Amino acid sequence: MTITFFLIRHAAHDNVGGYLAGRSSGVRLGEAGLAQAARLGARMTRECFDAIYASPRERTQETAFAIASASGGMAVEITEALDEVDFGTWSGNSFETLNSDPLWRQWNTIRSLTRTPGGENMLDVQRRVLSLMEELAVRHDEGAIVLVSHADVIKTAVSHVLGMPIDAWPRFDISPASITTVVSGTWGAKLLTLNEVIS
Repeated sequence: MTITFFLIRHAAHDNVGGYLAGRSSGVRLGEAGLAQAARLGARMTRECFDAIYASPRERTQETAFAIASASGGMAVEITEALDEVDFGTWSGNSFETLNSDPLWRQWNTIRSLTRTPGGENMLDVQRRVLSLMEELAVRHDEGAIVLVSHADVIKTAVSHVLGMPIDAWPRFDISPASITTVVSGTWGAKLLTLNEVIS
């Protein structure tokens, strides 16, 4: 049994890098993000895959629908296991505001031992995404699956595959509309591509 996972970060919303969108509702792709998602969809037509799963956030669904549309109108299944980190009360705050919060600074130093206010720590996130991947590997047996999610969620999966601690997250990037490819089987898992950027 061998299965390929295309781990895709959503395209950029208009204020990416300006504030922590988190699980805030109504964060959608703007004109530039929609164009980026369309280019990503065109890129994914070079791949064969059996299913598309996406986080419940609007920006991930819009990205997933662009891929589905380019690939013949495949259905998109929404799953909470791919949802953004639950940042609790931090969601919606500007990074300028967050940088004055000692807990935010601690979160960015040692995420494995820090819980967001009213939310998750990164080990929680890693458990849910790996559980989903294990479940999908059994459900789909052979083939390939697209998972459209968020940067930190994808980083937890990559860290696991590479045998890196969860706190190694700053050592690599997961850019908007990027593709990271993982192959998994009874023999284990390996990383084929990391952060292929669709400009």
